[in-house]
Amino acid sequence: MAARFEELDWRQTPMGEISLRRRRDPVVNREVYEVKLGDEYLMSSLFTVAEIELARLALAELSREDLDVVVGGLGLGYTAHAVLRDRRVRSMIVVEALADVIGWHQRGLVPGGEALVADPRCRLVAGDFFALTAAAGPDPAAPGRRFDAVLVDIDHSPGHVLHPSHAAFYRPDGLRHLASHLRPGGVFALWSDDPPEAGFTEALGQVFPQVRTEVVTFRNPLIGSDSANTVYLAQTQARPPGEPGQPPPG
Repeated sequence: MAARFEELDWRQTPMGEISLRRRRDPVVNREVYEVKLGDEYLMSSLFTVAEIELARLALAELSREDLDVVVGGLGLGYTAHAVLRDRRVRSMIVVEALADVIGWHQRGLVPGGEALVADPRCRLVAGDFFALTAAAGPDPAAPGRRFDAVLVDIDHSPGHVLHPSHAAFYRPDGLRHLASHLRPGGVFALWSDDPPEAGFTEALGQVFPQVRTEVVTFRNPLIGSDSANTVYLAQTQARPPGEPGQPPPG
């Protein structure tokens, strides 16, 4: 019989102690994978509905083909896998600040990790998503490259960040940097563990002409009722009629 609890990896990082754990949950009677940073839970395979919806809702806003997508934050890979399930996606960059998290996928320590690494459309980049976005863009190999969609699942919420340096991203100036890396009609989508925040929605409205929120509910077996996350969706201005089509990648 497998152990009811196992710590698969533990590392000291600049952001604190990070660990990957696997346990047998008696409530749902299956294995659950969890990521912790210090005493905070970052992700659990028990709750993945909103992470998957982050990708589905964002890509549903786009009607074109040959999509180039950025995912900020790898975690257990559920958002990245959901992106690749869309046949229109031709490339995806996943930017992860902690190289150890990328290593979990490369070593097959998380379900589906090796398949994600093997997909030719996927490239895993070890880097600070927020610093890259504030500078030449999320693809270090191609400064100035623009994308059809940028999906972010890193902090708990715009008001509950994992590191103080992330806070500037959620203000209008930080969002303008992000918007500059999107193509016309491109989509920015953000996962949040908190209910919709009026202040952040207002900040998005100062930068993007189209903004909305989706509250994603899911069954939480640990409390015997529903829980909810928020997905923010914002879209840049579409290219005016008569202008040339979208540029090639790179």
